[in-house]
Amino acid sequence: MTLHHLPTGTYVTRAALAFRGGSFGDKRHFASSAVLVQHPAGDLLIDAGFGTGVADHIAMLPRFVRAPYETGPTVSSQLDTAGYDRSRLLGVLPTHSHWDHVSGLDGLPGTPIWMNANERGYAATDPDGKVFRSVSQGHEIHEYGFADRPYLGFASSYDVHGDGSVVIALAGGHTTGSVIVFVTLPTGTRYAFIGDLTWQIDGIRRRVERPWLLSKLADSDREQLRQGLQHVIAVEGLMQVVPAHDLGAYQGIPLLSDGPSLRTG
Repeated sequence: MTLHHLPTGTYVTRAALAFRGGSFGDKRHFASSAVLVQHPAGDLLIDAGFGTGVADHIAMLPRFVRAPYETGPTVSSQLDTAGYDRSRLLGVLPTHSHWDHVSGLDGLPGTPIWMNANERGYAATDPDGKVFRSVSQGHEIHEYGFADRPYLGFASSYDVHGDGSVVIALAGGHTTGSVIVFVTLPTGTRYAFIGDLTWQIDGIRRRVERPWLLSKLADSDREQLRQGLQHVIAVEGLMQVVPAHDLGAYQGIPLLSDGPSLRTG
């Protein structure tokens, strides 16, 4: 069982907009990445990064949320460069359905999308699901459910392989069905891929939320998100916590393959 980081690009946001107490002078290059979890029973991609149509996807967004961005090789091209056997891929598991987590689905035709019922409903109706609705056409949706089984403070979880190696916990708060994916390697090393529970690791280490206005715009249930943040803060010392958009948080997770330099868009 192994993990690989597949970075596909970045976009620029000020720290002041990412977490309380951040500085306007601090530019953060928000990651758009995927993580390949390889398991003897079949592999999963956590998120899909930027796709080949990322410029069109960004054009679907309201103007006030568009930001300068840079793109690198897509998940699809990285898999091909590495000679990856796609028949091993069970599907793509988005932590949630926002554009910067699903854009790369456009290069993964035929790959099932793993979603829970709450997120599937959100993606089908919310304005922020517009890109998802475009790139998911033609994909099978593999709907997974949660057992009423607590996991590290979260009330509901789903054990993907039944061996505790990949456990999906329903977090909610950011979107109605947003999840955290906990991965435990045979070595005992543990990871928490927390999606957008916080945008930067500062939210965990400083124990702070998003600024009020940004949370109002971005989150579906602020109180639920706060509870999820507290659960992750409580276990941070036990595992590597990876907010989806914090490039530095992926440190130590090997790349699947080397790719070309980033290009500006």
